[in-house]
Amino acid sequence: MVEDTTHLLEIWVAGWAGCRGYETRREGRFPAAFRADTTHQWEYFAYDPTGAEFADLAAKTAEMPARVLTILTNDVARYSQLGQQNGLQVTSASQTMMIVDMETQDAEDPWLSDDDLKLETSRTDGVHHAVVRAADEVAASGRVFVVGHTAIFDKIMTAEAYQRRGLGSFIMKALAAQAFEHDVDSGLLLASLDGQKLYSHLGWRTVCHVLMLSTSDEGADLSVG
Repeated sequence: MVEDTTHLLEIWVAGWAGCRGYETRREGRFPAAFRADTTHQWEYFAYDPTGAEFADLAAKTAEMPARVLTILTNDVARYSQLGQQNGLQVTSASQTMMIVDMETQDAEDPWLSDDDLKLETSRTDGVHHAVVRAADEVAASGRVFVVGHTAIFDKIMTAEAYQRRGLGSFIMKALAAQAFEHDVDSGLLLASLDGQKLYSHLGWRTVCHVLMLSTSDEGADLSVG
């Protein structure tokens, strides 16, 4: 599977915004999303922009302290330096974009081995949700949104008390089963450092690094925050 990372970024932003109900727009040739539930500001996204493009995006980002510029790249050092030159600081450099061929994923609903846990699935405004509950507690959860033939996975979380019980894998499998209600051929997500281990185990592979920059410390984990 050969990827055009610029195209993957477009798809990911559309799916991520779809999962969260964010408004999107263009900033030149780059996508942007309004993070209405967190920073209440625009976040700009670009894959390997030129120095001039980076400077333009950095200037837009610097207009408001809560704005964030997120760069997808395999040259983290270059864009960290460009950030410094344009008045931005790196707020996160540990995430990666990951991709999977959905043909390698199980299309069947997974089975919970623990009788104390219960899976609930739902769909709202095109967003598929999977939640594992233990009585009234949410043990694990996640969501997926399909753009074209790509399933974008988001907010995969396991509560601290329920970690190391395979619930992250279970949620991913439950969401994949829902994604297969559509004609999907690939999966896409942004992974935290912890998530990268889980997704690699499930057959996902890294496309590139994710660098978040801001004039403040507003940067958050895009995969969950």
